[in-house]
Amino acid sequence: MKFVDVKNDVAFRKIFGNENKKVILISFLNAVLGLEGQNRVKEVSLLNPFQLPRIAGEKSSIIDVRATDEKGATFIVEMQVAEPSGFDKRVLYYTSKDYAGQINAGDDYPLLRPVYFIGILDFNYFIGKDYLSSHSIIDEATGENGFKDLKFRFIELKKFNKKAFELKTIIDMWTFFIKNAEDLDVMPDNVDDEGLKEAYEEAAQHNWTREAYDAYIYSGIREQDEKGRVELAERRRIERVVKQLYQNSVPLSIIAISVELTEQEVVEMLENKQDE
Repeated sequence: MKFVDVKNDVAFRKIFGNENKKVILISFLNAVLGLEGQNRVKEVSLLNPFQLPRIAGEKSSIIDVRATDEKGATFIVEMQVAEPSGFDKRVLYYTSKDYAGQINAGDDYPLLRPVYFIGILDFNYFIGKDYLSSHSIIDEATGENGFKDLKFRFIELKKFNKKAFELKTIIDMWTFFIKNAEDLDVMPDNVDDEGLKEAYEEAAQHNWTREAYDAYIYSGIREQDEKGRVELAERRRIERVVKQLYQNSVPLSIIAISVELTEQEVVEMLENKQDE
């Protein structure tokens, strides 16, 4: 059995934004937020259920997965494969926009309900070593959480290195699934959560229609093309810096340190520029 890459734009939305398999999103929300007992999410309404792109290769109409629960709380679940410019400000903007958008001018503020932002990052962003981090608005002196309606959770996939036999908690198992599904042949033996089982079933390639799988493939190609453009732009920037420093008689050793390359790589870059 082969699984799709859950980090893929189409796959992520198809799995977590599935109207017919809400148990998947409910399980994930309870796991990442650590909700238990009466605090658990029991039902969700998807605000932007998954739709296939109308044309193969067209960007999906959904940016992320949004849902509300039976108590009116809003959940924003987002997958980020690369760090965008102004990431922190964009997270705050989206979360604040959803919070403020619950009421109209003149409505009573007590009508506002909590908003939770859950970011799954395929890059390192925070200083800590833990792959799961929790953030809220607190009193800087006492640590008291006086403003409880906005909460943030982040999973940094590159910090998660546990093997299947090392998974202890449900959030461990969810993170393992998101990071490693495409490299697995079978579902791990220790998976007993209903929502996570359904997620593996949804990620199994043999359960995908031709149309959905084509959209998934094109999405992967598009992501690789974008990654290639970013990498090329960064290399061109480094080449310009190296050339300018070299023309100003800066020693190779200093140039190498400045652009975080080896001296040999700097020499090769200069030689390649001369050949062009």
